[in-house]
Amino acid sequence: MNAISPVACATAAPTAPLNAALLAKYDGLRVPRYTSYPTAPHFTAAVGAERYAGWLAELDTAAHTGSLYLHVPFCAKMCWYCGCHTKIVARYAPIAEYLGHLRREIGMVADRITGRLRVRHIHFGGGTPTMMAPDDFESLIALLRERYDVTADAEIAVEIDPRTLTREMAEALGRAGVNRASLGVQDFDAGVQAAINRIQPREQTEQALEWLRANGIRHINLDLMYGLPGQSVESVARSAEIALTMAPDRLSVFGYAHVPWMKTHQKKIDESALAGTLGRWEQFAAIAGVLTDSGFQPIGLDHFARPDDELAVQQTEGRLSRNFQGYTTDDAEVLLGFGASSIGALPQGYVQNAVPFDQYAQAVEAGTFPTGKGLTLTADDRLRRDLIVRLMCDLSVDVGAVAEAHGLAAGAFDADLEAMADLVADGVAVVEGRRVHVPEPARPLMRIVAARFDTYLSTGAGKHSRAV
Repeated sequence: MNAISPVACATAAPTAPLNAALLAKYDGLRVPRYTSYPTAPHFTAAVGAERYAGWLAELDTAAHTGSLYLHVPFCAKMCWYCGCHTKIVARYAPIAEYLGHLRREIGMVADRITGRLRVRHIHFGGGTPTMMAPDDFESLIALLRERYDVTADAEIAVEIDPRTLTREMAEALGRAGVNRASLGVQDFDAGVQAAINRIQPREQTEQALEWLRANGIRHINLDLMYGLPGQSVESVARSAEIALTMAPDRLSVFGYAHVPWMKTHQKKIDESALAGTLGRWEQFAAIAGVLTDSGFQPIGLDHFARPDDELAVQQTEGRLSRNFQGYTTDDAEVLLGFGASSIGALPQGYVQNAVPFDQYAQAVEAGTFPTGKGLTLTADDRLRRDLIVRLMCDLSVDVGAVAEAHGLAAGAFDADLEAMADLVADGVAVVEGRRVHVPEPARPLMRIVAARFDTYLSTGAGKHSRAV
């Protein structure tokens, strides 16, 4: 068996794209982003509050470290591209009420766990977490430290909308120990911003970064997007160049998923202004070219990091992880999700809180876990999850070695590898011995290769985004 280096596969600079016909062929497929396996469309009501309570009670805090995710689903204004579970509010009262429910849920979960779970990662997502009052944020962090054993070196990350960040909130973040911030930018072009209902002058982002760094928050991620209305190869490259002047450690580069049947506000997007499959790939390649030419290392599907950033270091060492927050240095097997729609993971399986705010609030007020659905993992799920995670992180996986690690024969997936002949012929995958890897030109199609290990896909394909 030829031992191809996963690092070599994962870190090469982008090259010429696949041809337009091939991109169109595979872009017609609907495949998951694989932030979990099995993916969320396969969660069912079979996993509810009672089962989640049992899983928490069984948790061995001596054997597991954990992560916390808190979902704060409020925004001041709707961005038309948004695919998140969020709510537009003009008053603080709904946020304050929600935070009361969030605090109660945090306590309920901690009470159910025997001992204090050691926590090394905390992530605030949304929505716009920094819409909460500075005092409320600090109080929430204090509660987490009280109820969980948050380590001194824990990463505490917050997603931020620069349009609403205040100096006072930046100071509160610093006092609370936040050490990583992810700022939504999407695009610096004024015309594109108008087309997506997100007016955000460059100076606004720069001011937010100045406040954050002045308060000790020096690890910065910027979010960029491609495939938005009105974007061109030239405009996205220019946005990437502007982003680099702000000296981020990491950049996330996401393709716009146009799903107006799921997110009705996306109907405000002018579909005629959206790039086609080839145009989307050219935009991504342009951004990637700017970033890699500046020394950033491509990370998996859609992230870029400085070579000395821990994300890049872990990828180089084959230790990169992927969870519901995307690519991460967090390898904890326990992820506790708090808030409406949040997803958590435990050794036994996945749980997702009720999505509607009223259902979430009613459950918490009644003193029950607001679990809406979930999934109990099987041995086969765990095996395939490991295959998919390594492929998504390294662009390469030794299928035989993973099978053996799960107690199976090395050849357990030989038939699956033979069935990849079409992907091999198209240049989307390379199979040598029992190792599969995705060649650099096919990087945007890595989900297509990962999907070949997904036994659930046929029952949930319509709920996923386009492949490119």
